[in-house]
Amino acid sequence: MSIISIAQIIVSVLIIVLILIQERSSGLSGIFGGGGGDGGFYQARRGLEKIIFYSTVSLIVVFIVLAILNLVL
Repeated sequence: MSIISIAQIIVSVLIIVLILIQERSSGLSGIFGGGGGDGGFYQARRGLEKIIFYSTVSLIVVFIVLAILNLVL
């Protein structure tokens, strides 16, 4: 196994963990109509939730770059 493949596995596990953390914090209140007067579909990200969101996006970009490098090399 190459270093790129190992890095890709580690990044993918981190992405899965961050997505699961985001899903737990959202809850089911938005599905059943709770969560505010505007229907509960939009909520501003603040604090730790914002950090987790941007970390997830950046790790997805890293994963894509690693996948392309794995194909090229």
